[in-house]
Amino acid sequence: MGVFGKGKSGGAMNVIRCDEENYLVWKWTPGKEANTTSRENSIRYGSSLRVKDGELAVFVYKQKDGTMQDFILGPFDDTIKTANFPVLASIVGMAFGGNSPFQAEVYFINLQGNNQVKFGVPYFDVFDPRLPDHGVPVAVRGTITFNLTDYRSFIKLNRLISFNLNQFRNQIQAAVARYVKGIIINVPDEAGIPLVQMERKINVINERIESQLKSRLGDDFGINLKALDIEAIDVDKQSPFYQELRQLTAGNTGRTMNAQTDVNIQNMKDMQALNRQNMEETLRIQREEAQRAQRLQTETNFIGTHALDQQAEVLKTGMASLGTMGQMGGGGGMNAAGMMTGMAMGGVLGQQMGGMMNQMGQSAQMGMQQPPAMPQSMYFVNINNQQAGPFSVQQLMQMAQSGQVTAQSYVWKQGMPQWVHAGQVEELQTIFAPAMPPMPQMPE
Repeated sequence: MGVFGKGKSGGAMNVIRCDEENYLVWKWTPGKEANTTSRENSIRYGSSLRVKDGELAVFVYKQKDGTMQDFILGPFDDTIKTANFPVLASIVGMAFGGNSPFQAEVYFINLQGNNQVKFGVPYFDVFDPRLPDHGVPVAVRGTITFNLTDYRSFIKLNRLISFNLNQFRNQIQAAVARYVKGIIINVPDEAGIPLVQMERKINVINERIESQLKSRLGDDFGINLKALDIEAIDVDKQSPFYQELRQLTAGNTGRTMNAQTDVNIQNMKDMQALNRQNMEETLRIQREEAQRAQRLQTETNFIGTHALDQQAEVLKTGMASLGTMGQMGGGGGMNAAGMMTGMAMGGVLGQQMGGMMNQMGQSAQMGMQQPPAMPQSMYFVNINNQQAGPFSVQQLMQMAQSGQVTAQSYVWKQGMPQWVHAGQVEELQTIFAPAMPPMPQMPE
């Protein structure tokens, strides 16, 4: 700390500053009696005040109605003036001039530095919900890092006079150990973490404690928790209750795995049953569509014959009318005009009947000369788990050459009881025959 010179008012000093390197709260003591309100705490107007960046100077004035403070946040390097000290301006008038001192205690607070406190919680019993009456010893150790940000709360909660950093750290250490113990005890029940897994869940537990500890330290001590680092959670593995919990955990794990296996098997069975139902429905629809197509083909083949029958009926009706045409005109006699008209119409009908019979004869003859076309097999194919088709054998041969269909592809056609591999169908085996090797060249 620098050398201060006395003013003519006795205890007034020329420069007020803090030269300490490692501190949290430091009181400026101009005289030997550090915590008094005697002349050693006298300060006169015009004295120089120096506050570094990240530092706070607190002037505490003791009045009849209590204490009042002026806060000077660094960086600040100026003389003490009422313009910079609002409280001082309200309690001290300007009648004394620049030579009259005033009484104040000055504290410097470090807002920039980080402070670390190690803590340890000796073995205490933690209860798992599965064995609520049997505690297992658990110990915890770690470190907290804090600083000061809300200095008004800090000053309100802590006595700056006779402040001792070691005592303050001891108070925080005891409080942190108490808080951590209370949170750890409730972790198995509230967080759902089994006691035998607490060591593996140290990061999860660390975050849980840090979130709760931050607000408590701020409310109780006015400090800002920057970080919590739990170094270890030690569970007494020699405890008989711990061994019992291990056995319970192993049994539950086995039952859980068996239950999961049963669920997976049942899901697989349900999926297979659903696939069978879908396949049966698909086959039913395919059979009905094939039968319908066959009926339409048959009706198309016989529609020509049906038309000829209708024409023959028309001609027979016309021939029956010829006999009555000769009676046209009445009187029971022969009607020559009617006879001639009937003969003419009979000739026309005869020609039509003859042409129709000739056409039918030619069709019958062509049918006798040309053998009926052989029915062509049409197959449905399973391609990428999707039904495709129907395809002819020739089309399947082209698809086999391009690799779309293999001997392992499932196929089905009308009349087959179920889907089978294409290589098992005799009619399709030739399309999967290996290619002939290239013919060697003739020797020259």
